[in-house]
Amino acid sequence: MRKRDLLQMVTGAAAVLAGAAPRSAVAQGGATWAPDRPLRLIVPFAAGGPADIFGRLFAAALARELAQPVVVENRTGAGGVIGHDAVAKAAPDGYTLGITGPGALSIAPALPQQRMPFDVWRDLAHLCLVVRVPEVVVVNARSGPRDLAALIAMARARRGEVTYGSAGIGSITHLASALLATETGMEVTHIPYRGAAPAATDLLAGRFTFMTADVPVLKPHIDSGDMRPLAVTTGHRIASLPEVATTAELGFPRVNSDNWYGLAAPSAIAAPVRQRLEAAAVAALRDPALARGFAQQGGEAAPLTGEDYMSFLRAEAGKWEPLVRQSGAESL
Repeated sequence: MRKRDLLQMVTGAAAVLAGAAPRSAVAQGGATWAPDRPLRLIVPFAAGGPADIFGRLFAAALARELAQPVVVENRTGAGGVIGHDAVAKAAPDGYTLGITGPGALSIAPALPQQRMPFDVWRDLAHLCLVVRVPEVVVVNARSGPRDLAALIAMARARRGEVTYGSAGIGSITHLASALLATETGMEVTHIPYRGAAPAATDLLAGRFTFMTADVPVLKPHIDSGDMRPLAVTTGHRIASLPEVATTAELGFPRVNSDNWYGLAAPSAIAAPVRQRLEAAAVAALRDPALARGFAQQGGEAAPLTGEDYMSFLRAEAGKWEPLVRQSGAESL
């Protein structure tokens, strides 16, 4: 399905719900929280990208659960930091939620020159994990190595000459390849771009050797035969690329670099409202229709909540911080 068609579909689904009546009221600090206007879901990246596509699919499912509209608002800039900050500073009334991701929550805080206008742990209420988006290592199908072992051998034999592209310094695509290089003993040179799409274009043109990026971004090039997948950097094989081995299967279990998106609200949100929103989000994520929609885009619904989700966030921060420091990146 083309991105434009998908955007029209999920936007239309949310619009149908715009006139729906609220299903229930929730006690808020002794008063009653009676939803009488649309919720706002802030997506910290531009329309048409993976965060936006998954965010719109989720917004439509959440609207069905709450029987009220959920309107997506794209607030871009600073690698997602601006959108996250907008959520942190919103009124804590249950009407503003935000899609979160590793760039602003796990990577940016470790960058020495990155201005952080909010505190990841103090200013946001982290409600749940929404979707995992597997990453895939690819090369140019015409000129690249045949498999991961050949790429590693090439990089070890020609130290510094093998290059990899990314969506930008400090991005998940940068650090995923840096993690692969660290764990496999490759000495490679980073070529940053302003986004995954231009990087993919240059890989197709043969301007660098390999890249690691979200499956939804690269799968069209894999399906066309222009890119060759060498491995998925997730803990298990994925439905959209079932024939591609994981890095763990190939001998590198510590190379696990899923991208992911979560759901957050302002930290001062009242407990009953938070509980209602968490319950609605989990119910939406367990809807088979949403799971199918995510799968069509290469994602996996992941309704992780509570202390399990907080443990996941802490583990992500711990995983990426040393790589950020080794990379020499200073800001997003």
